[in-house]
Amino acid sequence: MTDTKTDVDDTDADASTTARAREKVVVDGLGKRYDSDRQTVQALSDVNFSVGTGEFVCLVGPSGCGKTTLFRLIAGLETPTTGDVLLDGEPVTGPGTDRGMVFQEYGLFPWRTVRENVAFGLEEQGVDGAERKRRVAQMIDLVGLSGFADAYPKELSGGMKQRVGIARALAVDPELLLMDEPFGSVDAQTRDMLHGELLEVWAETGKTVLFVTHDVEEAVTLADRVVVMAADPGRVREVVPVGLERPRVRTDAAFADRVEHIRGLIGD
Repeated sequence: MTDTKTDVDDTDADASTTARAREKVVVDGLGKRYDSDRQTVQALSDVNFSVGTGEFVCLVGPSGCGKTTLFRLIAGLETPTTGDVLLDGEPVTGPGTDRGMVFQEYGLFPWRTVRENVAFGLEEQGVDGAERKRRVAQMIDLVGLSGFADAYPKELSGGMKQRVGIARALAVDPELLLMDEPFGSVDAQTRDMLHGELLEVWAETGKTVLFVTHDVEEAVTLADRVVVMAADPGRVREVVPVGLERPRVRTDAAFADRVEHIRGLIGD
């Protein structure tokens, strides 16, 4: 009997270890509290979820649910009050090149060309000139801007600027691509185009993506799973598997069902 129990325990431990190895990001009991002389605000409380290696996960929720705070904690831009963020099993203690970040505000240097903007992170890493040139050219080609390498941001459309931001984030070869409402500043037609292009880049690079959005249809268009948050304090309401083949059509009944379910969670 003792031997049988040991075998079962070993099997369970092996399965747990294997599952952990597939998890690129683990958010474990995460809480964030802001204290001031006037009040204490509990922005996040006991947030738990994971993102598998190579997975595309979207984060949605009502205003004030702490989506951006959670993004900043995973990025290492803020420190949690309780809990941990693990990347490849190691605690996140600050910003790092293992996380590439893309924001709604393009954040491009106006005095730098597309090529020079994409090269910025590689310069900071001290990557040598020949390798830097190769990787910059590869990333610019990947996002479809080969003819604009010498253009300045003022000469680009909003969608093109965001593609530069994606190329810059990917150039340093991060383990995780963090995107905080990256398409919120572009028109609907451009957004639809960028969705397709982002999914192509994701498929080609195999990167793990965590994408914050307030747009439920955008989340269902892009994600493998959608983490739905609730507010006061911010916490995970439900993790919804999308389970639809790509490319996804918004007029399909199954697509509409997923959107309605997630909107219902947010509304409740």
